[in-house]
Amino acid sequence: MTIQKLKSFILSGFRMNWNHFKSKLLLRYALSYILIFLIPLTGVTIFVYDSAVKDLRSEIEQSNINQLNQVKTTIDSRMEELQEIAGRIAYDRRLTPYMVRDSYHRVEAIQTLNNYKANSSIIEDIFLYFHDDPVIYSHRGLTNVDIAFDSFYRYENWRLNDIVLALNNTNQMLIRPAEKVTINNSLHETMLTVIAPIKPNDPYPYGSVIYLVKESNLTGVMDSILSDFTGSSFIFNQNSEVLTANNHGVTLSQEHLGTLAALDAGIHNLSLDHEMYSVVSVKSRDNGWTYMTIMPSYQFFSRVAHVQTLILLVFGIAVVTGVLAAFVLARRQYHPIKDLMEFAKLKVGDASEPKTRNEWEWIRQTIHDYSARIDMQEPFVRNQCMLLLLKHGKPDDPEIERMITGAGLEYPKEQGIYFSVILSWEDDEAGEALDDRQQLQEILGHVELPGLSVHIYGVEFSTDNQLALIISIPDPGESSLKFRIEQIIRAIQALISENTRLDPSIGVGTAYQDLAQLNQSFIEAATALEHRMVGSSRITYFDQLAEQNYPVAEGLWLPRKSLLKLEQSLKQGNESVAVQMITEMMDTIRSEPLQIQLMRCICFDLLNALLRTASEIGMNKVFNHISDYTSFETLEEFEDKLLSLTADICQTVERNHEQAAPALIEDIVDYVDQQFADYTLSLEHVALKFSVSTSYLSRSFKDKTGISFSQYIWKRRMEEVIRLLVTTSAPLKEIIEQVGYLDAPNFIRKFKKETGLTPGQYRKQHQHRSNS
Repeated sequence: MTIQKLKSFILSGFRMNWNHFKSKLLLRYALSYILIFLIPLTGVTIFVYDSAVKDLRSEIEQSNINQLNQVKTTIDSRMEELQEIAGRIAYDRRLTPYMVRDSYHRVEAIQTLNNYKANSSIIEDIFLYFHDDPVIYSHRGLTNVDIAFDSFYRYENWRLNDIVLALNNTNQMLIRPAEKVTINNSLHETMLTVIAPIKPNDPYPYGSVIYLVKESNLTGVMDSILSDFTGSSFIFNQNSEVLTANNHGVTLSQEHLGTLAALDAGIHNLSLDHEMYSVVSVKSRDNGWTYMTIMPSYQFFSRVAHVQTLILLVFGIAVVTGVLAAFVLARRQYHPIKDLMEFAKLKVGDASEPKTRNEWEWIRQTIHDYSARIDMQEPFVRNQCMLLLLKHGKPDDPEIERMITGAGLEYPKEQGIYFSVILSWEDDEAGEALDDRQQLQEILGHVELPGLSVHIYGVEFSTDNQLALIISIPDPGESSLKFRIEQIIRAIQALISENTRLDPSIGVGTAYQDLAQLNQSFIEAATALEHRMVGSSRITYFDQLAEQNYPVAEGLWLPRKSLLKLEQSLKQGNESVAVQMITEMMDTIRSEPLQIQLMRCICFDLLNALLRTASEIGMNKVFNHISDYTSFETLEEFEDKLLSLTADICQTVERNHEQAAPALIEDIVDYVDQQFADYTLSLEHVALKFSVSTSYLSRSFKDKTGISFSQYIWKRRMEEVIRLLVTTSAPLKEIIEQVGYLDAPNFIRKFKKETGLTPGQYRKQHQHRSNS
């Protein structure tokens, strides 16, 4: 009974699996894998084995040589620093025999010597000695030679008489190999001693500079560069003596060290005590030193052994299970295609199977259809950029700059004229002629009038039943500018009447030579539209509003069009334009010699414009403190109050708009979580994408996440870098670029400041913890 059930289960599973192979594409995958595994398997495996092992060995060897060359360059530079310090001391007037022996100048000389010690990262102590002088000078002061090198520093194998002899007779830089030194009869430290004659390269020096260098300072440099190295490292001088040694599990006899010292530069394989070692050696041309690393060959080429084992294992599994693996892999290969097809069918609402086309052809066509849909969204993105131009002027954003340049909107410097026009429909008219309105938006999306050399761009914005136009023309000169603008407006009217039944009201802003002032023209167009004159003409020019001003003899009144423009900028929450208008009108008031009573009346006229706008947007609390605005002693004080009230009004308008919009902060955070690795991601781009202001986004994002937008981006990138450091072996630069950070050195500094470790140290520490 049990055997029968087992057979039934196997047959059922076979039938289920066979159903997956109804697709011709799936059968092709299966046959392809069978051919790939069974026919060329042996030849490919041999080729891959030979190529991979050779390349990996070469990569490992070259990597070790490069690291050792870096060690050589670094330590050679440290030695050159000691030689340069000796040279500077030789020519330093503060360190002449007379100066150091003089009781008055000695303090300055000792301080100078201390400064030289501080300039080197490897000097543990420094002494200045003049020939046949029983006194020796250090950064701490002066003492007798026998006290310095018999009581304070006592060498294990270097006697006092030999030291004095070396100090008096050395005429070339002498570097004594590292040996144990007893400090103050208590502390033991392994140090190198460097004696540099002064003057350097002089056949008859008059003194010496003595440097004491901890061996750990040099071995520490080697360890920091050879970060992943687990063997031993040595430095041999030109006489084949061991200057420093850093043993990690490899203990060598003096005979072995002699064998190593005799090796030429390069990579060697040696048998020491019946064990194979890999030796990497480089030689310095500057001082004849030999830098060398040694480790057991099986460790040196451990990665090669892993590759060899892996290739052989894969080869064996492929031979034994080739056919079975072909069907399994074919099914797995086809599974994403099947999921992609099901997903695409779900999106397009087509559940039918492809008949005349295979799956790839069907997917290609579906992607083509999606691409067409994306192209349809391009006008929306362009509209957002143009709207940003109308609301805030020309932004300092490279991507929007490229879009403006690509669209042909901006002329070369000071060769173009730009202004804004707003078309408005009545509610009932828009309802009756909705098709006409949509058609008009398509026509005016981007139109050129060749006869007038004009570019027109239509921009939809939040106000219902209105369409804004951005118009750019070559500069015709001030004398004919007005006539040219009227020609363009008449041409637009003709275009509307030819293609639709609409008869919109038109507000025309002032023309500017700078595209950055287009936001002012937009405010002026909205002002002209709001205060359009009653009559047969449906066109209102902002400049025509000036005709409604009534000048007073021997007095000054603010232009009505300026006040209207100010009120319109406040209603739209455009603080930059409002501040500019207030500043210009206050400058006008200051420039005129007015009676104090008339000046206050004019100031109240300006204040009334702000209060009237505040009342219209519901800021009634302003009137509880109206006395604060009406009492002022100077025009500067009054201007500060106006600017403060302007900021409050614009913030209220912005807050009203944002509260009326749906809550998008959840979607914004999700979007940032998905796009944080994009190096172009910025607060401005996200605000533009979700049609909110940058100030609102910044404030709301911090309320939601508890940190600022930039801090959140840094946090997400840090988390991803840490994850990749721990879970992958990818190079650090590749990881940093992968998370969207292009300045790798700056990222490493910030990473270390936050974690206390560099990324390399963090990865190494985590690997040690995992192994333990």
